[in-house]
Amino acid sequence: MNVLFFMNIFVFLLVGLIAGWVAGKVVEGRGLGTLTDIIVGVIGALIGGFFFDIIGVTAYGFFGSVLMSALGAIVFLLIIGMFKITRKTHGPLTK
Repeated sequence: MNVLFFMNIFVFLLVGLIAGWVAGKVVEGRGLGTLTDIIVGVIGALIGGFFFDIIGVTAYGFFGSVLMSALGAIVFLLIIGMFKITRKTHGPLTK
């Protein structure tokens, strides 16, 4: 394996981290944790790439990749949020 392969993996994970963090800030108001940010960002890259391809838009360079991934990650978090199960909390116990 050459150095270029590892550099591409590093950049891919860095883009995922940044995009996941941005999406977490936009949707949840906070970051989601490093590993979750990376996972959300990578899934966002797939979703963003799919939608950009459908509408005929191409993302160029590092910042274009981050923007595309962040938009895809925001869509992903919004979809996940629709299926989020919330627990009912009961008031304080009274005697």
